[in-house]
Amino acid sequence: MRPAVPRLRLAAALVAALAAAGCGAQSGTDGPAKPSAPKVKPRATAQGVVLTPDPEAKHAFPLPEGTRGATKAPLPGDVPDAPTRKVPKSEPGSEISPGAPSDAQIRRELKEMNQALKAFRRTQRSPLARVRARLTPGGRAEAPIGAPDVVSRIIAGGNAIAKYPYVWGGGHGSFVDSGYDCSGSVSYALAAAGLLDTPMVSGQFAKWGAPGPGKWVTIYANEGHMFMYVAGLRFDTSFRDGPFGSRWQTAPRSLAGFTVRHPPGL
Repeated sequence: MRPAVPRLRLAAALVAALAAAGCGAQSGTDGPAKPSAPKVKPRATAQGVVLTPDPEAKHAFPLPEGTRGATKAPLPGDVPDAPTRKVPKSEPGSEISPGAPSDAQIRRELKEMNQALKAFRRTQRSPLARVRARLTPGGRAEAPIGAPDVVSRIIAGGNAIAKYPYVWGGGHGSFVDSGYDCSGSVSYALAAAGLLDTPMVSGQFAKWGAPGPGKWVTIYANEGHMFMYVAGLRFDTSFRDGPFGSRWQTAPRSLAGFTVRHPPGL
């Protein structure tokens, strides 16, 4: 009878070889396997939709893993209305002075101004060449005079989380979060205006609403990233000024590779 020890050693060697083949070895290559780059694990939303990695995450100043903001945002429905720029009322004693233009003259001048503005807009190729919202020094957006109430509420929702940090998957488990990704940010702003009931991911926004640019709101989305323009201001997690920079931005960016949609009527 042959000794059992050599057989045990042979079996142990085979087990070791099989184990090594399953620990990072690459199929069809010679030599030791090269370490692979860390991968972002897919994450499912509350509705079971899988979040895909954001290709522009590195441009959004993501916080280190496990780091969250100090506070949590309120529910979108609890966001106060956006402040509106109102024309100040006349003070006592500010009656019309002699020589002031008549109402008819003012109406005629306004009509001419409106016609000139329409002609100017027709010369602009971009759908964003319209009256813009104003970006305040504090990084908040201010709705232009005459903007519909729903647009003012979208801006108010965007202001509520404008300086929250970027966190991939943030704002998808719940609207109440301490960090938001690109689609979580847009979802929050639209929910503040009553246009969404639950957060959506970028791929869903690429099929949401109506096709093409809107008059007030235009959404740009693909499977991995999205942003929107509201009254001419871009609301985007990418290319902000630091981890707590504002999502509202005036600088242009490439629109290539995105599906263009807008909320119906806007």
